[in-house]
Amino acid sequence: MYEKICAFSKRTGLNNYSILDTGKGMEIRMIKVTVWNEYKHERELDTIRAVYPEGIHHCIAEFLGKQNDLQIRTATFDMPEHGLTDEVLRDTDVLIIWSHALQDEFSDEVAERVQQHVLAGMGLIALHSAHFSKTMKKLLGTSMTLKWKHGEQEKLWCLMPTHPIASGIPEMIELPEEEMYGEYFDIPKPDDIIFAGWFSGGQVFRSGCTFTRGMGKIFYFQPGHEEYPIYYIPEIQQIIINAVHFCAPAAKTRKTLSCQEIM
Repeated sequence: MYEKICAFSKRTGLNNYSILDTGKGMEIRMIKVTVWNEYKHERELDTIRAVYPEGIHHCIAEFLGKQNDLQIRTATFDMPEHGLTDEVLRDTDVLIIWSHALQDEFSDEVAERVQQHVLAGMGLIALHSAHFSKTMKKLLGTSMTLKWKHGEQEKLWCLMPTHPIASGIPEMIELPEEEMYGEYFDIPKPDDIIFAGWFSGGQVFRSGCTFTRGMGKIFYFQPGHEEYPIYYIPEIQQIIINAVHFCAPAAKTRKTLSCQEIM
């Protein structure tokens, strides 16, 4: 079966994570991705709108949508229930979130809902300042605090070139301008630290980390301040594409964990 999958993958250009052997032949497994963004800065500030005229979520959805095995929808803060209804989350394999200015205004009920879906198997990718989202705080259980400063150069170093999220990524990506995030970053011990950022002011940061909570995989990725065109950079796009495949659940059915008496 392995040889059949490899041959199918090579012919179609698809990642092995997206391929199922049904016994009757190879089928593409569509991964359903919801890209969530506050969509506040882009509408209120001309400088940000010039970088992301249709919003950060649209930029990310656009490059993800070019992948044959990804099915993309977007949601924003102003939608009912922030666009993250139980129905939407049940139909989402991987949720990508970008948040910043409206962290405190985000619904506690929706944050709890997202947490429960991650624990049951939905993948989560938290970008840039989404580290401080209510959902990430709930899932990781720490303050998620860090140091920050605007307008420094970043060299993003790959620490684990054999990790699936680092597939096809060079050992270093140079970002001419980015918001500096610095240690101490109050997170629990990650499963893996895949990327580390070095900033021109001398700070270093754990910029790409994975976690497992319940049945769900989480990837936190630091680059992506709204003032800078980070999400147009091909290598950054590839990291997010890889992360979607990595965080996608192996099973399509969610599993709610609970204590069970053995008879």
